[in-house]
Amino acid sequence: MEPMLLISLFLIPSLVLLTSLYFIFIFSSNKSQSSSDVDPSSYPPGKTGWPVFGETIEFLNTARKGVPENFIRERMKKYSKDIFRTSLLGESVAVLCGPAGNKFLFSNENKLVVAWWPKTVEKIFPSPSNISGQAEAKKMRKLLPQFLKPEALHRYIPIMDRVAMQHLDREWDNKKEITVFPLAKNYTFGLACHLFVSIDDPARIQELGKPFGDLAAGLLSFPIDLPGTAFNIGIRASKFIRNELVKIIKQRKIDLEEKKALPTQDILSYMLLAVDDDGNFMDELDIANKILGLLIGGHDTASAAITFTVKYLAELPYVYDGVRKEQMEIASSKGPGELLNWDDIQKMKYSWNVACEVMRLAPPLQGAFREAIGNISFGGFSVPKGWKLYWSAHSIHKNAEYFSEPEKFDPTRFEGNGPAPYTYIPFGGGPRMCPGKEYARLEILVFMYHIVRRYKWEKILHDEKIVVDPMPAPAKGLPVRLQSQVI
Repeated sequence: MEPMLLISLFLIPSLVLLTSLYFIFIFSSNKSQSSSDVDPSSYPPGKTGWPVFGETIEFLNTARKGVPENFIRERMKKYSKDIFRTSLLGESVAVLCGPAGNKFLFSNENKLVVAWWPKTVEKIFPSPSNISGQAEAKKMRKLLPQFLKPEALHRYIPIMDRVAMQHLDREWDNKKEITVFPLAKNYTFGLACHLFVSIDDPARIQELGKPFGDLAAGLLSFPIDLPGTAFNIGIRASKFIRNELVKIIKQRKIDLEEKKALPTQDILSYMLLAVDDDGNFMDELDIANKILGLLIGGHDTASAAITFTVKYLAELPYVYDGVRKEQMEIASSKGPGELLNWDDIQKMKYSWNVACEVMRLAPPLQGAFREAIGNISFGGFSVPKGWKLYWSAHSIHKNAEYFSEPEKFDPTRFEGNGPAPYTYIPFGGGPRMCPGKEYARLEILVFMYHIVRRYKWEKILHDEKIVVDPMPAPAKGLPVRLQSQVI
């Protein structure tokens, strides 16, 4: 018998069985056990799908096929445009849709709902054993405003400007063809390394970049911790980067003591010197975990937004021309060698409208989970304590009820007051709105400023498929043909 046939007959069924047993064990042991008194007849309409797996496979497959909105749209049409029930990642889930659902979740943070992450995220980003993930998130949100306050952001713009120019000099100039997505990730990861931990050596950034990519791939993979699986690789990558960060932290402590580093140098220095309400400093592993989370948040969504901006500018010459005109006017007001500043960014109104429309059509953040901390009523239905709730950008971003001609690229949607409240949510909303929203705006606009002045480009693959896993990305990375512009 052929070896591959033997594998098909014996190995694959065994792996399926082991995987199923693993899911049954993991999900049944971790699933929330709530003694709810909610009448099941009042649950939201919907179905739970397969035992254990629920509708997880369909949820992930529609995303990987590039149409994550189909999972949401089909159920909104079949069950309710406001709320429906499903089962994802071994959990009972109520999906809240439309601006009313978004408003309900965003305005009831820490009142009726709290943040919830799949077990894969908790395994790759372990919290100290005596601190909950929610408590860790609260601590982080207390720290971030100091790093992301306006005066700090003003200071980052010239740094972003230099990093963008260095990146384009190294990776784009004198190239006839490039692949955009991996280079966008290199740019945003390098910028995050520079601003968060003062790493600016390209070789060192590249050394951390490979395991960082493995970590990101493992976040929403199937939680099978066996050698060779994405989950296992992600866990090992997380440990490696965390260990490297601890080395950096130890050296920074010495540099601060010897006055070789500044207290305001970056967020690492700030964390090392910050104390809690009891006057205690954070320990090294705690700081490493927080920096690791920041590196994820500081580059993943922005790299997706940059990639799709390049895609749409290639497809829509009139939009490219409008962005270039605006950026050339800003450039003409600058002296030789003068870097961008806050006032320049504020003039990039059309460019930011373009970026906003990009994120409407290809939202980098697809949605997020919450957990009900008590019985909840919404849309005429009841959601029991312990259930998970999910909001999705796909219930509104391409919904004709909120955006006319929703498939059309139209930056004018964001002029004046822009879209109605809770209809445009690429960064979430409420108390848990992405605290790095303004940081992302700066790095996207700085990048746009340079690429439209330096280059024109055309797509090489005109029908390239889009996949969402978990961020949206062109399946082949968006290869483009470059043509240098005269600045």
